Amino acid sequence: MRNGLLFAAALWFGLQSPAAKAQDKQATVPPAPTVAQAPSAAPTPQNSSQVASPTAKATKGIRADDPSLAGYTIGEQDVLDIDVWREKELSGQVVVRPDGKITVPLVNEIYVVGMTPLQLQTMLMDKLQPFVTAPQVTVAVHEINSRKVYLMGQVAHEGVFHINSTTTVSQIIAESGGLHPYAKRNKIYVLRNVDGKQVRFPFNYDAVIKGKANSQDLVLKPGDKIVVP
Repeated sequence: MRNGLLFAAALWFGLQSPAAKAQDKQATVPPAPTVAQAPSAAPTPQNSSQVASPTAKATKGIRADDPSLAGYTIGEQDVLDIDVWREKELSGQVVVRPDGKITVPLVNEIYVVGMTPLQLQTMLMDKLQPFVTAPQVTVAVHEINSRKVYLMGQVAHEGVFHINSTTTVSQIIAESGGLHPYAKRNKIYVLRNVDGKQVRFPFNYDAVIKGKANSQDLVLKPGDKIVVP
């Protein structure tokens, strides 16, 4: 009887031991690392040529409708950026030649001196009508080389100076470094070509600097010559 009980106990223990060992093994095995999911692919951007608009494309220079160009007219040696929307062959940079003309594909030569950038923009749209469906043209001013005056005489630095629509004689003298000690400050004058004739405008430096009521700080125009005797 006793032997039978011992045999049964041994049999029971032998059956339970593998299961316990399996549980212990499972508990000691580290969990498998979690595999990170790959990020989803970024959406493919739309073709820019399909969503572009005439106003979306940036121009390199100052746009024709920019307030800073108020009073400006195109002159010789100015550099212009002309952009015809979706027409790369018709777009590009042009320099105003000494004869006052530029050359644009299909349009050929155009006299532009004295025109505003907006006027040129409108003219190009009209002239491109026979060749381009609803042409959208943008004119930008890349460089202004025509708006310059000449300073000579008893100043620190003679030479050519660029101006805007409000530049005065005193500003150019200051930009040049000032007058020489022996300059005739009240005898300065400006030479200007008016209708083919040279007109002389006197300039009293001391009166302008002191702000006298009868003084006038002359606003310069392209091509003016400031003479300081």
